[in-house]
Amino acid sequence: MIVDERMVTFLNSLEEPGDPFLEQIEREALRERVPVIRKETQSLLKVLMRLKNPERILEVGAGIGFSALFMSAYAPEGSRIITIEKYEKRIPAARENFKRAKKEDRITLLEGDAMDVLKSLDARFDFIFMDAAKGQYIRYLPEVLRLLEDGGLLVSDNVLQDGDIIESRFAVERRNRTIHSRMREYLYQLKHDRRLDTVILPMGDGIALSVKVKKEDG
Repeated sequence: MIVDERMVTFLNSLEEPGDPFLEQIEREALRERVPVIRKETQSLLKVLMRLKNPERILEVGAGIGFSALFMSAYAPEGSRIITIEKYEKRIPAARENFKRAKKEDRITLLEGDAMDVLKSLDARFDFIFMDAAKGQYIRYLPEVLRLLEDGGLLVSDNVLQDGDIIESRFAVERRNRTIHSRMREYLYQLKHDRRLDTVILPMGDGIALSVKVKKEDG
């Protein structure tokens, strides 16, 4: 827990009821212990959709499709979302959720390893949501930056690992040490790459917001 649990509970209690269909999917996911974005992340994405009004959204890590559906609910009417997923158990659920929501015309699911799919894309995106395997963020970053247009926003979720990111590598469980070191490297890159302006927020499980600096501003 990064922020005091009582504070998180209080802030979440202020939220108004959301879209009934999205809340149904969220309940189903929690019941089946399938991870979906936290309430704090949902609130932030909602505000970012309103501020940025992105027309071309890329999501790395579809899961069961919840976050893509959530973004589509608050993005402009004409926006399009491409989302990537390789986990075979999640793909049918995501496709079914897109169908149930009647969003198949706005959300395109690409199956396969994220690195392979990213390399195959040549479109530009004004909003990219990174929510895939945490140890792979650093590998995906060069391709993500290639696809992010100048002035575009990269949102990286789960970057503080419930606060473990500040611990010594040897204080982290052995099975998590590789992810721990790679995430530290990822955050360093976000803060030191001159193409980006980045802020790291201690909310949810940690969220990084990175704006790709326009060439004339660099």
